[in-house]
Amino acid sequence: MPDHPLKLIVGLGNPGPQHDSNRHNAGVIFLHHLSKAYGGKLRGESKFFGEFTSINIDGNDIKLLFPATFMNHSGKSVASVCKFFKITPENMLVAYDEIDFDVGVTRFKKGGGHGGHNGIRDIINALGGKKEFFRLRIGVGHPGHKSMVSNYVLSDPSRSEADAIIRDIEDAIRVIPKAVTGEWEEAMRLLHTE
Repeated sequence: MPDHPLKLIVGLGNPGPQHDSNRHNAGVIFLHHLSKAYGGKLRGESKFFGEFTSINIDGNDIKLLFPATFMNHSGKSVASVCKFFKITPENMLVAYDEIDFDVGVTRFKKGGGHGGHNGIRDIINALGGKKEFFRLRIGVGHPGHKSMVSNYVLSDPSRSEADAIIRDIEDAIRVIPKAVTGEWEEAMRLLHTE
């Protein structure tokens, strides 16, 4: 029996052209590709502190949000959309860059902690500690040492890494219809065996 159909998909990143291709923007790159695939157009929406649109996936109305507040303050934007549309965390997917995964590894996950990701940490805080939202963790690789992470995620991947990340994003978009209807096990199986 399907559970937790999606109503909101959030893509994390930093605003501004200098960040467009950064590893840290993998989540919003995914969001832009998803929006385009379904004919959506993200537009600035001041009441949501970000860019927002609605798309239709197989008859389901899905809200898309890019918090334009800078990564570490993503929660304010996410909480405002959840409150406005009465969306519970269980009906939300957040896409973001995952340094603990090599490039070419992208996974769905339900709930859990923030894993040191400041955007996820801020969302959990803004939702009053609720962690039960789904995640799409897009592997961007690790620089090898903790002290290098900040510069690493704020820089652009190599051409071959960028191509691999886009392939992962396209794989995830192909299985999103399953996630939208709450068929999470099937969505995970399909994505994780791509």
